[in-house]
Amino acid sequence: MANIKSQKKRVLTNAKAHDRNKTVKSAVKTAVKKVDAAIEAGDKDAAAQAANAASRLLDKAASKGVIHKNQAANRKSSITKRVNSTGA
Repeated sequence: MANIKSQKKRVLTNAKAHDRNKTVKSAVKTAVKKVDAAIEAGDKDAAAQAANAASRLLDKAASKGVIHKNQAANRKSSITKRVNSTGA
């Protein structure tokens, strides 16, 4: 642990940010897994709805600075490609 007061504050702030970021990233991963599960089941409508929800979460994560905006765009593109390639 640091001796400098401002650094002690930064340690606490970083811990809070880490917990928030972890929660958001976990939610994004879960949403993407739901898309993949719907694709595996062959349900294009459910996959499209899950992809829409995942896209929203990715946009929110990017706007809050949890992930980079280009990473969010790449992930959304990947999800959309997988949903569109689903034959149903």
